[in-house]
Amino acid sequence: MRKRKVNPKRRILLDPQPNDLARWAKRARYVGNPDHKRNPGDFGLEPPSSPRLGKTLCDAAAVFTRKDAQSLLRQGIEKGLVSEQLRNGWPQNIWSVASNGTPLEAMLDNQTEGTYHGYPMLSDDPLAETVLERWG
Repeated sequence: MRKRKVNPKRRILLDPQPNDLARWAKRARYVGNPDHKRNPGDFGLEPPSSPRLGKTLCDAAAVFTRKDAQSLLRQGIEKGLVSEQLRNGWPQNIWSVASNGTPLEAMLDNQTEGTYHGYPMLSDDPLAETVLERWG
């Protein structure tokens, strides 16, 4: 089994522009990824769920509906938890915290459409503590 590693180059944007945050919050969409799901919920994934070894699962964060995932994505943007790195005008990553306190990371899937999939952060990820502190 290949263990996923933490990317040390990820950084939270220090001074996001309010106009950018508003635009991203309005247009970003959560689409999910079957690699991170044991329970497919209402995500409409193909295949419905296909958890892979070495992948963290959304099930551990109790995120089972597209509505909840979309809300977490939007809240992360609104709180300014977006990455410095942009791809075609979209943040490469967006961070949030599930209702059970699990820090989450969303990764850009489609830089034309602004779609993301997300997953719980690794327990040894030093950025997770920063996300929890900034979430509030």
